[in-house]
Amino acid sequence: MSKVKAVKGVGWDVSAIGNAIWGGAKLADVLELVGISKLTSVSPLGGKHVEFVSVDKCKEEKGGPYKGSIPLIQATNSDAEVLLAYEMNGEPLNRDHGYPLRVIVPGVIGARSVKWLSSINIIENECQGFFMQRDYKMFPPTVNWENIDWSTRRPQMDFPVQSVICSLEEENTVKPGKIVVHGYAASGGGRGIERVDVSFDGGKTWVEAIRYQKSGIPYVADDTSSDKWAWVLFKAEADVSHTTEIVAKAVDISANVQPENVEVIWNLRGIFNTSWHRVHIHVQHPDL
Repeated sequence: MSKVKAVKGVGWDVSAIGNAIWGGAKLADVLELVGISKLTSVSPLGGKHVEFVSVDKCKEEKGGPYKGSIPLIQATNSDAEVLLAYEMNGEPLNRDHGYPLRVIVPGVIGARSVKWLSSINIIENECQGFFMQRDYKMFPPTVNWENIDWSTRRPQMDFPVQSVICSLEEENTVKPGKIVVHGYAASGGGRGIERVDVSFDGGKTWVEAIRYQKSGIPYVADDTSSDKWAWVLFKAEADVSHTTEIVAKAVDISANVQPENVEVIWNLRGIFNTSWHRVHIHVQHPDL
């Protein structure tokens, strides 16, 4: 986004994502043990949100703890699979990933999956912490740091549909012939990936990529054989004979599709550049 106009944030390059197997206790089960039933939107004492408070202190909270919240109805929904995690990839959490306990809120931006938990609170209104109220909000391109009003936007929760080409750099020099494109696609809220389209001519024509998650098992969006919280890998190939631009875009099961360009979604915080991912291929022909 900074190539369009400077933004304030961390330079994540094309994307920041990971894929892991988490182990722990479902938050819905833990809340049921303290008297809050499954699929509850308002607790007996009027609570509508679950707040997670970290041991970690941060300057944005003026030395107070990092914290965030999710709606109670999401926390008490077993199908949302919010987890109080103490294991990662079959081993105890290490310190960097939140030892001894963290929350995992699948399908939601990582800022809500609070590490190093010290307390869990049932509160009436959403968390008023810095990273809920004054960060990770999506503003239109017309808003700048002089006219921003944080209260006009909700905290970002589900992340939008995204796809990334991982097997190529932003600029590539290759010989004429077959180009194989590998990458991943993901969408928030447990929405599966219905399609990944790849263009080998800058978006003029498209081919549908092969999608998969597990070796030898065909991926079917929203099927019991698929993992609705995990990334979906894709592969496409074509012969390339001249300098071109390769483009990828994904569509999820709700027909959400990535925007064509970054200009229309530019925002001062620099979040959610989900525009078509483009890489440039310079074809170098052997000297005759």
